[in-house]
Parts: sequence; C-alpha cells; structure tokens
Amino acid sequence: MDTTSLSFEGHELWPGNTADVTTLLPVVDRLRARFGVGRLCVVADRGMISAETIAALEKRKLEYILGVRERRSAEVRRTVIDDPTPFVPLVVPRAAGVLTELEAKQVKIGERRYIVCRNLAEARRDAEQRAAILDGLRAKLAQGDKALVGNSGFRRYLKTVSARHFAIDEDRVAEDARFDGLYVLRTNTKLTPLQVMLRYRDLLRVEQLFRRAKAVLATRPIYHSSDMAIRGHVFCSFLALLLAKELEDRLRRHGVATEWGDILRDLDRLQEIQLEQDGKRFLLRTPTTGVAGKLFQAVGVALPPNLQELPLTAPQPAA
Repeated sequence: MDTTSLSFEGHELWPGNTADVTTLLPVVDRLRARFGVGRLCVVADRGMISAETIAALEKRKLEYILGVRERRSAEVRRTVIDDPTPFVPLVVPRAAGVLTELEAKQVKIGERRYIVCRNLAEARRDAEQRAAILDGLRAKLAQGDKALVGNSGFRRYLKTVSARHFAIDEDRVAEDARFDGLYVLRTNTKLTPLQVMLRYRDLLRVEQLFRRAKAVLATRPIYHSSDMAIRGHVFCSFLALLLAKELEDRLRRHGVATEWGDILRDLDRLQEIQLEQDGKRFLLRTPTTGVAGKLFQAVGVALPPNLQELPLTAPQPAA
C-alpha cells in the first residue's frame, strides 16, 4: 500500500500498483464532499496530470495549478519557453539566512495560461553538472569512441558522425541548457505568476513530510499481513506528521527558525533522573540546550524545576 494524497486532516491509501494519474479526481471529489469545500484549487505535479484530468477539473469548474511535462509538450518546448516576456524576480528567505532566488513570467496560448518558473541556484547547478559531463566526454573522445557506448549520461550529448565515431552534439547541448533550473506550470487561476509559483512550491513541503514519515517516523518499510494493520500503521504516522507540522507552525509564529534534526537532538538531551542523598529523594532535570527551551515556550508547556524534592515512599509491609 502507498500514500498518494495529502489534504487538510485527511489522507488516502491506495494499492501500491495504482497509477498516480487515476487517483487525483476521486480524492478531489471525496475531499469536497467530506469537508464541504466550496472553492478549491488543485495543486499537483506533472505525474498526476493528463489531458483527461484537466478536462475533468474544468468541467467541475475547479481552479488548478498543475506541473507540465515541459520536455514532452511541443507547445511548451517550442513556444512557451522562448516567449520574450521578461521574468519577474523573487527572493525567498530560508533558515540560516539562505536566500532562494526565483523568477517567473506568464505566457498565454489561446485560453491556456502558462507560468514559466526558474530557480536560479538550480539553473547554475544544472549548468555546472552539464559542463562536468562535457569535460569528461571530451576526455573520453580523446581516448577512443568505444568507452562512450554504455554511458547514458554521455550518450545524451553525442551524435554519430560515422559508423565508428561519435562527436559532441552542440544542438543537444544548447537544447538541454534551455531547461536549466526551469519548470512550467499551467493554471486557470487569476493569481499573479509569482503567487502561482509559490503555491506550487508548497508541494515541496508535502514531499518533505512524506520523506520525514518514511525516514524519521519510520513509516517505511511496512511489514503487515492485513490491509487494516497497514491503515493503522499509516494513520499513526500521519497523526505524527500533523503534530510535527503544528509544532513547526507554532515555532514560526514565535520567530524560531530551526531544523527538525536540531529539535530532535535538543529534546533528546532533556532528561530527568532520580537520586537519593542523606535520606532524601530528589528529581533532577538536565538544563535545556539549543532550542529546547523555546520549544516548550512555543507550545505553552511549563518545564519542571531543575531540582525538586520528592516524598519518601513508605516501606511496604512484608507479606
């Protein structure tokens, strides 16, 4: 079984061999019925989308922000990406003072509205990775063509110049560079290009939650022999995700920016021990370190004192 959707305080389970593209519409319909949602905007990545899905969303008069297979769509590849409309820049601050540089622009083809987005850091990384591959490719070409046949990373930039020889295909290199750090969205909303891009980026938080569930919360692998046991397992993990999300929201409202690993480390250091001395019993708490104190403040929980005396327990009468 596998989770394929996350919405409000609900989740859906599907057999592991279910195609993602078939799950979106049933989830949307159940979501609207269960929570009484009037206006709804569907945000989904390219793996969930087909022409039939878009038509069904429009038939339901629903707004959507959808990822596009930009390399496969001839309209996007040939027209949308090369549209001369200037990009609008956006800088998003992140934890530890890191800035994410983004830019977006709108392109309309008939009634279809596209938002072309670019992450500048990813664009630089894509260009650097391609340059490294090309440097290796040139070195291999100097050694002989046979070393290149089985390398798929190399083959994407090669062309056959004769029955026995390859050469770098500069047209393929230039075509690949057009997509550096780029992704394309299709939407029928009236949001600005930057707003559309930010709403789509919220999917990253959902993906991070699922990765956290599989790793930190140890949701996967699942060893159960019945569907009901699997559902219970996933439900407990989903509940833990909600609690983690609530904690993050409260920390954000208190101006605390921290990573999940730091939270776990600092809470793990917080311990209590009992000790006896001179006929008295004490409960001793370790001091808070890192963000632990701010965590308790954010959730409105008072920490016990560092040291408190406990009443001595009366000895039990012998049987």
